[in-house]
Amino acid sequence: MDEALDMDDLLERLDPDIYLDGRLSGYDVHTIGVSRKAVLQEVVKGLHAIRPVSIAATAVAVRSQGRGRRVRRNPAGVAAAAMDIYNVEAAEILANEALLLPIGEAAPIYEKLLATFPTAVKYWKQYVEAYIAANDEETAKQIFSRCLLTCPHINLWRCYINFIKRVNSKRGSEGLEETKKAFDFMLNYVGNDVASGPVWMEYIAFLKSMPVVTPQDESRRMTTIRKVYQKAILVPTSHVEQLWKDYDNFENSVSRTLAKGLLSEYQPKFNSARAVYRERKKYIDDIDWSMLAIPSTGSYKEEQQCMAWKRLLTFEKGNPQRIDAAAANRRITFTYEQCLMYLYHHPDVWYDYATWHAKNGSTDSAIKIFQRAIKALPGSEVLKYAFAELEESIGAIQPAKTIYESLVAENASMTSLAHIQFIRFLRRTEGIEAARKYFLEARKLPSCTYHVYVAYATMSFCLDKDAKVAQNVFEAGLKKFMQEPGYVLEYADFLCRLNDDRNVRALFERALSLLPPEESIEVWKRFAQFEQIYGDLSSMLKVEQRRKEALSRTSEDALSSLENTLYDVVSRYNYMDLWPCSSKELDYLSRQEWLAKNMSKKNDKSVMLTSVVGPTLDKGNVGVAANAKLLHQSARVVRPETSRMVIYDPRQIKGPVIAATSSGYTKEVDDIFKMLSPPIMSFITNLPAIEGPSPDIDIVLGVLLQSTLPAGHDVGKPSGPVPGAATTDLSGPRNQNGSVHRPPRDGQPTKRKAIERQEEEDAAAVAQNRAMPRDIFRLRQIQRSRGVAPAQSGSAAMSSGSMFSGEQSANSSS
Repeated sequence: MDEALDMDDLLERLDPDIYLDGRLSGYDVHTIGVSRKAVLQEVVKGLHAIRPVSIAATAVAVRSQGRGRRVRRNPAGVAAAAMDIYNVEAAEILANEALLLPIGEAAPIYEKLLATFPTAVKYWKQYVEAYIAANDEETAKQIFSRCLLTCPHINLWRCYINFIKRVNSKRGSEGLEETKKAFDFMLNYVGNDVASGPVWMEYIAFLKSMPVVTPQDESRRMTTIRKVYQKAILVPTSHVEQLWKDYDNFENSVSRTLAKGLLSEYQPKFNSARAVYRERKKYIDDIDWSMLAIPSTGSYKEEQQCMAWKRLLTFEKGNPQRIDAAAANRRITFTYEQCLMYLYHHPDVWYDYATWHAKNGSTDSAIKIFQRAIKALPGSEVLKYAFAELEESIGAIQPAKTIYESLVAENASMTSLAHIQFIRFLRRTEGIEAARKYFLEARKLPSCTYHVYVAYATMSFCLDKDAKVAQNVFEAGLKKFMQEPGYVLEYADFLCRLNDDRNVRALFERALSLLPPEESIEVWKRFAQFEQIYGDLSSMLKVEQRRKEALSRTSEDALSSLENTLYDVVSRYNYMDLWPCSSKELDYLSRQEWLAKNMSKKNDKSVMLTSVVGPTLDKGNVGVAANAKLLHQSARVVRPETSRMVIYDPRQIKGPVIAATSSGYTKEVDDIFKMLSPPIMSFITNLPAIEGPSPDIDIVLGVLLQSTLPAGHDVGKPSGPVPGAATTDLSGPRNQNGSVHRPPRDGQPTKRKAIERQEEEDAAAVAQNRAMPRDIFRLRQIQRSRGVAPAQSGSAAMSSGSMFSGEQSANSSS
């Protein structure tokens, strides 16, 4: 196991910063000549050092230990991997290498893996099997107690039942009873798994093998076996048909008379379970059961897995088998628990799970789910708000208050939102006085922003109907946040609600005298809007001119910024989505405004041509920027038909499977190629291969046939100049057959080559013209049926017809 491994690509993605007494730290071009097992032992010893070893770093140290191995350090890859503690490739490498170590040395590695991936069934199974192999039964039981209830995976539970059978194999009747309880415990949790059929069959075989002494014991055993069979055939598993056959044989072996009534009773239930299994399998086949639970990355595969789980959950919630509510809820709960093994870091799944319990009247279960969710995702504030909302809705005020207090304490750097929500919570539960008391404490904290002042002032005004208190709060905040444009605007809105136009003007004047020009754009805009409503024409124009003068300091062309334009009139006289001009005129005025502001700049032509209305709507134009989205799109712009768009991923979407001939094409395509001229055939052969969705050929040919294309030339006649064609051609003069004639390169004569090329093109043209009469006849028939004049059919047929045969064109058009 000491051979050198080619891991360059992996090393560039993983973190090589290993801190083991400095011996493996920061190896730029480092030669390591010790065995992989020895290094892994050193890594294990350093797992609890001052600086912890990451999974990625440990894997790099282990897999780069070939003798004389030179490890290249990639700074970008190192930085990326250092931030990624959920490195799946590194975890797989580390888990495989841990198999080489004794369990005493590998245990810290497993603990580190499971701390990062707490629902990774394969790591739990590998971990516990190592202890079972070492005959450490007590530790194995402790590991099972940690993972069984959170990992309802059939493979892990079968490992558990095999362990229980092994432990109790020599304990006689007492051991058999313990094994029976373990089977009942297992089937109670994972008996609804689609792969649990073998477990049901194993349990029935175990019951049949239990020794009996008295006829009463035999009767009890047969009754137990019958109940297990009747439960098993109701579960839609892959072995449901085999279980039904076994049940049939079992009942007939006991009593044919009794069997007839029982089988007729359970036959419809079995048929329903079998039908549901077939439907259920369609959803389960889309799920990747080997995926590790990592935070959301937004990848295509991850999105597909999320949707696959949600489709399965929707299917189970519909209760397709029409079983009783308690059994249906157990099945839905089991599906959610399985889903969380793979979507452990997705808060929406936790929220859906908890709210589903709450809607079904099980608030205690919903609370437990929220507690697990917060433990799994301690940084998710939205889950904590949802949890507090649930507690408050059921009247648990003190637990909800504890959650809000934790939100305030845990986010010391960004607590403004937590302060606001806590104030609102206190107002709802303890009254306005408690909210005011907390606000007075919160405003003294350094992390308190102007949002807290605005929220409390607005709440106080709406509830107490006392504008004086709210205005005092705003004035107190103004002393701290005069430099915040957002706070100034909120205060101005409050004063406008009071119709206090005098104080609004005073506020704007105070703020604009202190704010720098680049931060006063929105304030000036709001000031201009205010004057349009409350002021007269002279004050409105005066503010507009002052705004131009103030903002011209931020522009290089101050002179053009000070000029009054028609665009300014549009800005003053629009209202919401109503404009004093058409969208075409607005586009023109916006363009002229932008050109006027940038005429003195030496911008390249591409920038001038590709700029849009947006740059003119960003500074100081009242109402234009806010309502630009409401304008109708220009009819000159051709927009894609988004309703027909599909997600394309060549890694996931496979094209249609078509039987190909020896040449690599289908038989139909080969037949078409035989009718093409050699130049066209050469052109098609040299086209690059495109992997992606294929267009609809019938639609393409239909569009081509219906298009108005330039008229061609009559067949068999030399080509002449096309009427109306451009006399200047950038590609150079053309030959008689329409090909481009290029001058000799470097002055070398190319007369022989030109003659040979001319002969080949003439031969190709003759061959193509011989095959065209049948096409022209067909195309003329099509054009006559569409109402095209016969005089135009000759040239139009040549121009708009397909390169393929007339039969193909006729079929596509019809």
